[in-house]
Amino acid sequence: MKVLVACEESQEVCKAFRKLGHEAYSCDIIDCSGGHPEWHIKDDVLKHLDDGWDLMIAHPPCTHLSISGAAWFEDKRKDGRQAKALEFFMKLAFSEINKICIENPVCVVSTFWRKPNQYIQPFQFGHEVTKKTGLWLKGLNELKSTCVVSPGERMFYLSGKSSQLWHAKTGKGCSVLRSKTFPGIAQAMAEQWGCIQKRSE
Repeated sequence: MKVLVACEESQEVCKAFRKLGHEAYSCDIIDCSGGHPEWHIKDDVLKHLDDGWDLMIAHPPCTHLSISGAAWFEDKRKDGRQAKALEFFMKLAFSEINKICIENPVCVVSTFWRKPNQYIQPFQFGHEVTKKTGLWLKGLNELKSTCVVSPGERMFYLSGKSSQLWHAKTGKGCSVLRSKTFPGIAQAMAEQWGCIQKRSE
C-alpha cells in the first residue's frame, strides 16, 4: 500500500507503516527528524496529493485552529491566519485519496465543517498522557484502543524512561515537540488500517 503521511517530520507514522512492508512517505516543508530522509518528501504536501496514494494520514498545523488558543481567535480571524489554516485542512479532507485520516486536537473544524469521527487519547495506546485528539476519517474504521493505561499527566510527553515538557514551555521547538505522534498510536494506525487495505485487495 502506498501511504502519504502529511505534515509529519518525526516519521513515527511513516516508520510504523514501513515496518509492516508498506511504501510510506512522510511529507513536510521542513527536514525530517526520524532518521530516514530517503522516506521523506520535503515540500508542500498539496503538490503531492495526486501522486497515487492509497491512504493519507495528515497532521495539519493546529496553531490557529486549536481551542487552546481561543483567546487569540479574534486576531487570527481578522488577519486571516485562521481562514488560511482552515482552507489547508479542507484541501486535505477533500482530496481524491480514497482513505484519509486527519488528526488534530479539539479545534474549530468541528464548528466550521463537522465533528471528528472519534476522539482518541494517548493513554488508550500505552502512553500515560492525556491529550484529546480528533480523527476525521474517510473510508476507514475508527481506531481501536490497544493498551489502556492510567491517564497520567496532561503536561508531559513520556518517551521510554524519560519525560519531556509537553505544554509547560513555549519557544522555539516546543510546538514541534507537542505535535509528534505517540508511537503507540502510530503502531495502531499501521496495524489496523494497513490490514484493512490488505483484506480489500
